[in-house]
Amino acid sequence: MMDWLFDPDQVAKKSSKVAGDSSVERKGAVPLAERMRPRRLDEYFGQEALVGVGSPLRRAIEEDRIHSFVLWGPPGTGKTTLGRIVAEHTGREFIPLSAVMSGVKDIKESVARAKELLQISGRKTILFIDEIHRFNKSQQDALLPFVEDGTLTLIGATTENPSFELNSALLSRAPVFVLKPLTEEDILAIMDRAMIDAARGLASFGARLPALWLREIARMSNGDARKGLTLLENAVEYVHSIRNFNFAMFETESEESRAFLQKALGTKILRYDAKGEEHYNTISAFIKSMRDSDPDAALYYLARMLESGEDPLFVARRMVVFASEDVGNADPRALQVAVSVRDAVDFVGMPEARINLAQGVTFLACAPKSNASYMGVEEALSDARELGNLEIPLHIRNAPTRLMKGLGYGKGYKYAHSQEAGFSGMSNLPAEIKNKRYYEPKDSGLEKQIRERLDQLCKSRK
Repeated sequence: MMDWLFDPDQVAKKSSKVAGDSSVERKGAVPLAERMRPRRLDEYFGQEALVGVGSPLRRAIEEDRIHSFVLWGPPGTGKTTLGRIVAEHTGREFIPLSAVMSGVKDIKESVARAKELLQISGRKTILFIDEIHRFNKSQQDALLPFVEDGTLTLIGATTENPSFELNSALLSRAPVFVLKPLTEEDILAIMDRAMIDAARGLASFGARLPALWLREIARMSNGDARKGLTLLENAVEYVHSIRNFNFAMFETESEESRAFLQKALGTKILRYDAKGEEHYNTISAFIKSMRDSDPDAALYYLARMLESGEDPLFVARRMVVFASEDVGNADPRALQVAVSVRDAVDFVGMPEARINLAQGVTFLACAPKSNASYMGVEEALSDARELGNLEIPLHIRNAPTRLMKGLGYGKGYKYAHSQEAGFSGMSNLPAEIKNKRYYEPKDSGLEKQIRERLDQLCKSRK
């Protein structure tokens, strides 16, 4: 990757030249992301495990042994692009449909066209259906006969889990291939290619951008190549419109550089380094807002983290910890809610998972609070470290052998469920700390009732 993608010495000269360049104007009518869409497998970035050299799917494409399949992955990871590449490599007709805008009538028209092409020229057809999970059962069923008899090859694309959104009959005929979110390095490579491509890319602008800007754009793209190229195009076009600007000032991180890039991108840049101070400041503010029962602030910091590209599963894990650390038995449902949110985030994925996170955050923020369980285990850990392995009372030791029983193991043990109110009154702590109380329930939520019961039981404990 080049250190600089902007040449200050060429700014004035290129600005006047390119301003009247009709080829640049013509290219501007088609978004960069569309112009730079890969046309061959060797241009396709970020899915090496799926279509890398020697992979089963790549061999099937290269040898024209393609059968129907479904592509599942986040936006901007190359689902549509791969469908087009398959058609190009195999010489098949490519018919794209969107399940959002299409119905059974469109399917029938596509099938008729596929049959005609096959009959007249012997040419096969790929029917590409974007957002295929939006089709209802009858629409999905309408595809089955033509997938089975080879009239067409179906390639479906979805951002939702196919196991729950597509009919089992369709899935049995169309295996699912998973596309992963692109890495920042993938996005950087894609942008680099766009910057040096004179035919389809941005090379004709003669523009370069600081490397730290490119890194920021890649981070903001959140694994979406389309978003990355759109932001890159905005930045280059903005920079191109400014003459005699001192770009040397942007070689290093600064508020001026950030402000200028924000203008260039036309979007707010949130300061957030997943390994830096801002990361820790934001997650701290998030936790403390929930602890202080402030759902509005908690939602704000949640939004900042998500907008800045934080891993939603990281947020969910912190919520699971918070549920036990700060809510505890004041409302035991908190842990159930937090774990359910974590599962939902993993199952649903972004961007919809933001709704699951928001529900969990507001529940935890509004729940009664108690750190009694957390403080209790911390104090118990301290005693365990400092006092060592104190003798466990004989009456609660395990006594599986006659020898152990002869030594008094288990002697005097009272089975709690056989006692009145399910309580034996035995002291179960080592003798040195037999009166120690680690768990001190608060007068909050359910813990108020727990405290009252424990107070009564402790009076009768021997």
